[in-house]
Amino acid sequence: MKESAYKKEGIVTGKWTEEQLNQVLRKASKISHTGDRIAFLSKLFLSTPYKPSTLIGSKDMPEVFVINLAEVDCMTFIEYIEAMRLSKSFDEFKEKLKRVRYRVGGVTFKKRRHFFSDWVEIKPAYVKDVTEMLGGHRTLQPEKMLNLKDTTPKTFFIDGVEVQRREIKYIPAGFIGESVINGLETGDYIGIYSELQGLDVSHVGIMIKDKGTVYMRHASSEKMKVVDEELRGYLSGKSGIIVFRPKD
Repeated sequence: MKESAYKKEGIVTGKWTEEQLNQVLRKASKISHTGDRIAFLSKLFLSTPYKPSTLIGSKDMPEVFVINLAEVDCMTFIEYIEAMRLSKSFDEFKEKLKRVRYRVGGVTFKKRRHFFSDWVEIKPAYVKDVTEMLGGHRTLQPEKMLNLKDTTPKTFFIDGVEVQRREIKYIPAGFIGESVINGLETGDYIGIYSELQGLDVSHVGIMIKDKGTVYMRHASSEKMKVVDEELRGYLSGKSGIIVFRPKD
């Protein structure tokens, strides 16, 4: 594993050098179709080890801007891919990642987009919610109090983060039929809906269509690496999905 000279800044480039990343991003930027660009970039991460909690920062610890391309969890994986698909160089990638991961105004724990739905609710939004478009009248839209774990006593999933009242659209698993599958596009970001009141999703990944098969490309805590899993099989036993589509 190679680590770049940016280690003191919390940046690990993994198997790439900075110049190699510049070359990868330049090549990706020439792929005109957004979904194909995401497929190309995310494929490079297949077999990358899974590791949770690589970000540094909390209610009591100052936030550090972290890039760790050697180890990812489900959320950092899609953050890196989304920032990369918007970039033509490693320096641009760093700036785009700050915008993808944080609210405008700086790198702080409170400004971090802790929830998947923050990607569409907080500007700038580089993706759009297409869940209802795909699910039609079968789409459900429960109201949630994100981050509220329990009311008696009041506890939170993430200490130091405000509770957000938010309506979350999702397609129940029982209604994910051919019309929904056919409507999905390569490069769509998929959130696995959580039935817990204080969470919007339990997991996230990227939808990939390849040679007639539909995959969930994601950083798996079970496989302990980034993998492709056939989407229908993966969704067995899950509550449903949320779908965000990258804007061109």
